[in-house]
Amino acid sequence: MLERARRVKLLVLDVDGVLTDGRIVMDEEGREVKLFHVRDGHGIKMLLRAGVEVALFSGRTSEAVKRRAEDLGVRYLFQGLHDKVAPFEELKERLELEDDEVCFVGDDLVDIPLLRRVGLPVVVGDGVEEAKRWALYITELPGGKGAVREVCELILKAQGKWEGLLRRYEGV
Repeated sequence: MLERARRVKLLVLDVDGVLTDGRIVMDEEGREVKLFHVRDGHGIKMLLRAGVEVALFSGRTSEAVKRRAEDLGVRYLFQGLHDKVAPFEELKERLELEDDEVCFVGDDLVDIPLLRRVGLPVVVGDGVEEAKRWALYITELPGGKGAVREVCELILKAQGKWEGLLRRYEGV
C-alpha cells in the first residue's frame, strides 16, 4: 500500500461523507450549510504545497463547496455529478496521469467505480461495507472528522515529504 501511495500525483476526494460527515443541513431559506474540518483543509494545503494535485467530486452542487475549494487552493472541482468516471478520465487526461498515480477517497456505493479504477483506493472509516471491500486503505477517522488529513499524511509520509513539512512547523 505504501508503494502505491508513493506514486500518487493526484488525490480525488468525494465531498459529502468524506470532506463532510455526510449530513445535509439547511438554513431557514433552504440554503445548504456544510461543515468542514480544519485539519482536513490543512492536510489538503500541505499536499498541494508538496506538489500533489487535489480534486473534489460531488454529486450535489453547493456554493459552500465551491468557496471551500477556492479557500484551499483546489483548482479542480466537479459538482452535480451523476457519473464520476467521465470527469475522472477527463482530469486524468488533462494532467497526463495513469490510474495508478491517483488516490480516490470515497464512502458510498456511487464511489465504487472509481475505487475499482485508481491505484490507491481509500474509504473513510464510517463508509459503507460494500465500498470498503474495494479499498486498500480504510481510515481510522470518519468522514468530515479528519479522515482526509489522515490520507494526506499517509501520502506525504510514503513520498518522504512529511519530515520536511514538519520541520517548517518546528522552525528547524
